[in-house]
Amino acid sequence: VQLVESGGGLVQPGGSLRLSCAASGFSFSRYFMIWYRQAPGKEREFVASIASTGGITTYADSVKGRFTISRDNGKNTGYLQMNNLTFEDTAKYYCKSYVYWGQGTQVTVSS
Repeated sequence: VQLVESGGGLVQPGGSLRLSCAASGFSFSRYFMIWYRQAPGKEREFVASIASTGGITTYADSVKGRFTISRDNGKNTGYLQMNNLTFEDTAKYYCKSYVYWGQGTQVTVSS
């Protein structure tokens, strides 16, 4: 079983990144997928979630209107499109589905 995040990197304020979460070894299409993030010295926090079929999405207030969560069950992959990034978005981003977590991908917003 694996969840593997990718797509993180260094970006300037106002920039965009698209994170991916590739699932294998379990029935990804049956479960919610959730993105969390953890900044240095802070607790892990919820970012966004998407239902198994993709019909219901929820967002933290801090990212609403800037981030979009989506999934492609045919590819067993989830996504997090992040636009208009700010310094406060700097964190390690993790995806979770069912009981499984990925290893995280670092997003750094810096000028």
